[in-house]
Amino acid sequence: MSFFKRDFGLITTGIILGATLVFGQMVFAERESAQPDLPLEDLRTFSEIFGRIKSSYVEPVEDKQLLENAIRGMLSGLDPHSTYLNLDEFQELREGTSGEFGGLGIEVSMEDGFVKVVAPIDDTPAAEAGIQAGDLIIRLDETPVKGMSLNDAVDIMRGEPGSKLTLTIIREGADKPLKVELTRAIIKVESVKKKMLEPGYGYIRVTTFQSRTGASLREAVSELKKESNGKLNGLVLDLRNNPGGVLEAAVDVSDAFLDKGLIVYTDGRIADADQKFHATPDDLLKGAPMIVLVNGGSASASEIVAGALQDHKRAIVLGGKTFGKGSVQTVMPLTNNTAVKMTTARYYTPSGRSIQAEGIVPDIEISGIRVASVDENEFTPLRERDLAHHLENGKAEEETESQSQNQDAADEESVTPESVNTAIKDKEDKEQPLEVTDYVLSQALNLLKGMTILNR
Repeated sequence: MSFFKRDFGLITTGIILGATLVFGQMVFAERESAQPDLPLEDLRTFSEIFGRIKSSYVEPVEDKQLLENAIRGMLSGLDPHSTYLNLDEFQELREGTSGEFGGLGIEVSMEDGFVKVVAPIDDTPAAEAGIQAGDLIIRLDETPVKGMSLNDAVDIMRGEPGSKLTLTIIREGADKPLKVELTRAIIKVESVKKKMLEPGYGYIRVTTFQSRTGASLREAVSELKKESNGKLNGLVLDLRNNPGGVLEAAVDVSDAFLDKGLIVYTDGRIADADQKFHATPDDLLKGAPMIVLVNGGSASASEIVAGALQDHKRAIVLGGKTFGKGSVQTVMPLTNNTAVKMTTARYYTPSGRSIQAEGIVPDIEISGIRVASVDENEFTPLRERDLAHHLENGKAEEETESQSQNQDAADEESVTPESVNTAIKDKEDKEQPLEVTDYVLSQALNLLKGMTILNR
């Protein structure tokens, strides 16, 4: 019996810097008994090159190093996610379910010889320093990344908490490379965050998909309902810059908002590659409108959730096109405490879409927009009531006088130190409205309100 570990959620090579790796569903499978025909001629060529390196390379090379390099090259030539895990790397993978690790807090891949940022993780040194999805890292301190393997680059980026590392990055739209100094830290990932946007309208952000994310999300929805007198008019589910994680967590999150139907299925060549996951009854929101926010840093498990809710027309997906990581990796331990992580399947949304290299296209695309606040104009526009000899409303004179008196009393009441302080605070809050701090989220809230009005 051989031990296989299925990884649906890890992005690209699935390495969180300075971290252990998160892995997904455990399955068991029998090894294939039938061995494929060996390409003897090609193996002779391999053997000849191996011998020439041993005899003629400028420096002596150990057999073990040559063979490991050959294995790594064989796997990396398949796709960016297949790789060989040596003893240390495999140990890190097996220890990677705690959600706590030391490092920078970025999910990475390799592109054109450079390290590409898939997504920074919330509340980590990388996110706080302004690292963005899509940044290309070209230097680590003064060491060029070009020519390194991803594992070598990650080894440099790991280090003791408190130690510093300077990243030189290329960012789209920037005139020249940027240098960003980061301080490594012990990172505790809080996978679910919540808040009320306005009375009746909740917001939940999922930063990564961990083993407890589904349960944490259900708790968050329950707490938001309590704050909203037992019912939510609508919910925004924010999956932006979420690099993925554990498959079961993605299924749990999708299932929380679906009553029935297929959530995701996988298709591959080995027996355990073909799986289907279905929703169970009970939608936590009882059909209340939902908006799912995504962008180019939303990958893998995030795309499973967005795709499932989109296909079932349960939510409107808003934002930018997602990363497009729709493949499944299986970790296959070897006899010497090493392992092979190999792509064994693709996953598909309920309607049969493969998002591999395509991504999820939002129902409403909003990306690359920044809104700046405008200073308030002291000039008050004229209204009908300001015009000379304007026609009266027709209300009873007593009612109008009463309203006027009440307004005068309110004006007098409002001139107190407490009310002045409140007004100042309100003005400060208004200086940075949601439209400025998070334009996409502000549009999601407006859309939720419109959907609620239509439902009424």
